[in-house]
Amino acid sequence: MNAAPVAPINQVLTRCLHLLLIALLALAATRAVTAGQPQAGAVIVVAVLCAAVYVLGPLSPRVRSSRVVAARWLGAVTVAWLVLVILTPDGVWVAFPLYFLQLHLLPRKAGLVAVSITALTAIAAFAAHQGTFSPAAAIGPALGAAVAVAVVWGYQALYRENEQRRRLIEELTATRADLAAAQHDAGVLAERERLAREIHDTLAQGLSSIQLLLRAAGRSLPDTDGKAARYVEQARQAAVDNLAEARRFVAAHAPPALDGTTLAGALERLCSATQVITRFHLVGDALPLPIAHEVALLRIAQAALANTVRHSCATTADVTLDQAGAEVTLEISDDGCGFDPEALTVPAAGKGGFGLGAMRTRARALGGTLTVRSAPGEGTTLTARLPLDRL
Repeated sequence: MNAAPVAPINQVLTRCLHLLLIALLALAATRAVTAGQPQAGAVIVVAVLCAAVYVLGPLSPRVRSSRVVAARWLGAVTVAWLVLVILTPDGVWVAFPLYFLQLHLLPRKAGLVAVSITALTAIAAFAAHQGTFSPAAAIGPALGAAVAVAVVWGYQALYRENEQRRRLIEELTATRADLAAAQHDAGVLAERERLAREIHDTLAQGLSSIQLLLRAAGRSLPDTDGKAARYVEQARQAAVDNLAEARRFVAAHAPPALDGTTLAGALERLCSATQVITRFHLVGDALPLPIAHEVALLRIAQAALANTVRHSCATTADVTLDQAGAEVTLEISDDGCGFDPEALTVPAAGKGGFGLGAMRTRARALGGTLTVRSAPGEGTTLTARLPLDRL
């Protein structure tokens, strides 16, 4: 009668309810025969009819899947029970399993009303068969109705609590999986950036120096020694080819924000996606920079704007990239509440000290500097300068 999967304990209770109702119908028919009731034949027929109608419910897919059909089926069982309780007082006991059916199949208020009407009907029928009314005769149906309501509503509350726990466990499991995936992706990206910086700062720079030295050596060789000059040229060409491979590897491991664009383009997109109104300014031409410089400056800009959004209470910010001269300069300024930079010499929770430390580390790794100018109530300006090797 419920299309949703049921727990084993619910299956046991449902089977017990089936057996109880059939047993009570059989008891009513048997007592009618053994007691020599004049309407014993009618009692047997009605009991069998009620049992047959009841059995159709668990066997019918429509009753299990449709609340409307289930309500109609319950009405047919109730009508058969009414006829039975009119014929014999033993039909009163069938009201007990009928309570559970009403509470299970009907909405909460409608089920309570149906149980109340059924209990009153059972009490009235029993009093009519006895020819008198006594409070003791009303205790059985009333107590049975109260027990049924308490059991069903208690089970429903327990079921809802278990469902909430199940959903919470599923959400926690999904959240843990998402967090693990995010941490893994962040670790992979960080490792890729570290490898790219290492290759750029060591292997690529070394190959570039080898190429320049071999070019100088080739120019210094005497013209008569063509064989040596040819070997030097071959070595220089090998250095050029490996340098190109190293640069391709470094470019392939750049952050996704730098895919297919320059640092200036990535910073402009970053400014447009920031919650604070942020303007981007470019001084000089948007020239390609070494990948390590682009990665460092992009990460510094991301961290600085994140601090602006979280801590500064700023309404506007400006990001300026200056690629003119022998160094590249990135400046991020805002009109926020500002702070005392000296108070962040030791990182403190909520002060952004760890973010500034990471930005300084990135700048120093490339031979650059990072300065912070700020004061309470006067906004903040962060400037990163990285030297450029134009050889």
